[in-house]
Amino acid sequence: MDGIYLDRIQVRREKTSALEEKKWLYVTDDAVTARGLRDQGEAVLIWFHQGNQNQDFSDFVFAAEDPGHLDPEYVEKVYRRLKGLSWDILETPRCLVRETSVEDVEDFYRIYADPSITRFMEGLYPDIEQEKAYVREYIEKVYTFFEFGVWTVVEKESGNVIGRAGFSYREGFAEPELGFIIGVGWQRRGYGEEVCRAIMKYGWETLGFERVQALVEADNEISLRLCRRLGFCQTELITLNGKTYRRLLAGRP
Repeated sequence: MDGIYLDRIQVRREKTSALEEKKWLYVTDDAVTARGLRDQGEAVLIWFHQGNQNQDFSDFVFAAEDPGHLDPEYVEKVYRRLKGLSWDILETPRCLVRETSVEDVEDFYRIYADPSITRFMEGLYPDIEQEKAYVREYIEKVYTFFEFGVWTVVEKESGNVIGRAGFSYREGFAEPELGFIIGVGWQRRGYGEEVCRAIMKYGWETLGFERVQALVEADNEISLRLCRRLGFCQTELITLNGKTYRRLLAGRP
């Protein structure tokens, strides 16, 4: 193939003012052009075809074999990932569940400051900069590879970050695992069940899960009751790192 292919696709945004700057995803099949655009801060998608297989694109995350038929939602997702913007996952009547951003970390420290939060779960890094570095790596590797993970929960009315919830894989287990935490100030108001029901539905319908597990410390009765309302059934008691957990499973409805 002769010449360099370069095109740009406008990112679809439903709530955009006519005066707001348009957002573009650039598509090219040339490594030098791609790196030049990226160095200018642009979002770049590689068109990978037989004619450019001898070029090195190893430092680019996203590529396509047919740039003429890209789904608008995929274009937006690639753009947001390359620009470090969080992706909205789902909404409930009262909450927005979205990907975590580095800006959420300070809110996490406020939530985790209450000792009851870390009674049954691992805390954050002592150094906030370490936690931010961890979140950056998590966004780059986990969200990009799996297209799911543990997300941030936002109360729509106030815009406040009120917790975290989502799926992860635990070493030694085949099933994805549901995890959730709601800050003390928002507990006992039904947020946990509202969010987790929506997340489980997302797992079945969008991610295609057949089974999901939950590991709940043996004396964490509040989380155990919530899991049972979500359709989980206990299968066994297991010990991990010196702690006893109830292993629960839920299957696709």
